[in-house]
Amino acid sequence: MNIDEISFRVRYGETDQMGVVYHGNYPQYLEMGRVEWLRKLGVSYKSMEENGIMLPVISLNLNFKKSAVYDDLITVVTILKKEPAVKIEFDYKIYNEAKEILVEGHTVLAFINMRTKRPMKCPDYILEKLNT
Repeated sequence: MNIDEISFRVRYGETDQMGVVYHGNYPQYLEMGRVEWLRKLGVSYKSMEENGIMLPVISLNLNFKKSAVYDDLITVVTILKKEPAVKIEFDYKIYNEAKEILVEGHTVLAFINMRTKRPMKCPDYILEKLNT
């Protein structure tokens, strides 16, 4: 599974006085897409942390095309960029109901051993799930 999508409505509290989504909310939208992508793969942040693995974002890039507004039904498409090693990379596209691209994004996350606080290889159980 290299691609997944989720849809949800923009909430009033995510917008500014003009009803436009505040730019600082888009990283949370990407996280929602990434967390659901992992969950559908059969992996959760909670289980990774219980196994001593952190997965912090080390790079975030957003390219804004058009504004989302209050009550828009938006869709976040999450795409695994390549097979993970020490890092895992995702591309994202956020669309409105009219299928217009609102935002394109890219994140890089690193697998970190919680005990040593050092980078580590992607766990084998994740690689196995990706290859089935």
